[in-house]
Amino acid sequence: MTPSRVVRVEVGGDGRWGVVEEGRVLHLPDGPFSGLSRRGDALGRLDELRLLAPVAPSKVICVARNYVAHAAEHAVDVPETPLLFFKPPSAVIGPGASIELPEESRRVEHEGELALIIGRRCRRVSEDEAWSAVLGVCCANDVTARDIQRSEKLWTRAKGFDTFCPLGPVIVVGLDRKAVADLGLRCSVNGEPRQQGRTSEMVFPPASLISSVSHVMTLEPGDVILTGTPAGVGLLQAGDEVTVEIETVGCLTNPVTARAP
Repeated sequence: MTPSRVVRVEVGGDGRWGVVEEGRVLHLPDGPFSGLSRRGDALGRLDELRLLAPVAPSKVICVARNYVAHAAEHAVDVPETPLLFFKPPSAVIGPGASIELPEESRRVEHEGELALIIGRRCRRVSEDEAWSAVLGVCCANDVTARDIQRSEKLWTRAKGFDTFCPLGPVIVVGLDRKAVADLGLRCSVNGEPRQQGRTSEMVFPPASLISSVSHVMTLEPGDVILTGTPAGVGLLQAGDEVTVEIETVGCLTNPVTARAP
C-alpha cells in the first residue's frame, strides 16, 4: 500500500483534516481516525494552505533515554523499562510556528524525534497487536529547558513550556512496523547538522513502546508517543531555525524566537 499523507490545515480560521493527493488537500469530513476513504472537496493546494499541528492530542507521552548514545552524552544509564514523562497538549505547535524561549531558562535545546500517532482506543495491547493501534507517524521536536531539567528531579517544567512540542508537517499513514523500525533521523539548526541516527538504534522499538505505555494508561485516538532522541542535542537561540527530518516521513521546520513580554 502506498503511504498517505494526512494534514490539518487552517480554513476560515478553523482547523480541518485532509489527505494530500497530487498536491491538493482533499477534505476528510470525519477526520482520519475512521479511515481515509470518505473524502470531500479539495480544501486547496497544499503549498497555498497554512499547516497546523497534524493532531490535537489528549496527551503527549515521551520516552527518555531511548538511544544509548543520547544517554551516554548525559552520563546516565539506559533504563531497564521505558522511562516515561508527559508534555501538556498546550505545548503542541505546528510546522512554521515559533518555538518561544522562556525567560525562566538560559539553555533551551532541540531533540529531534519520531512521533507515533495513535489511531484507535487501546489498553494493555501486546507488542504484536500494538501496530494495529497506530494511525501513522510524523516528525517531532522534544524541546527542553536543559538547565531546568538538570536542577529539578521532575521534568514537567523543563519539558512543558508552551511551544515546546512541534509536530508535523504531516502524518504519514500506511508505513508498516518493519519500515518504521529503521528510518534515518536528522536534526539541523540553521542548516548545520546537529543530530543523526536511525530508529533501529532505539533501546525500545516503537511497537514495544506502544505496548508498554498501554499497560499503564489507556491510549486515545490522536494521542502522541515521542520515541526518544539520538545523540547531538544542542542549544537553541533566538533567530535560529531548527529542522527535524525523518526518512520517508518529512521535514519539520520551526523558527526560534524570544518570548514576547
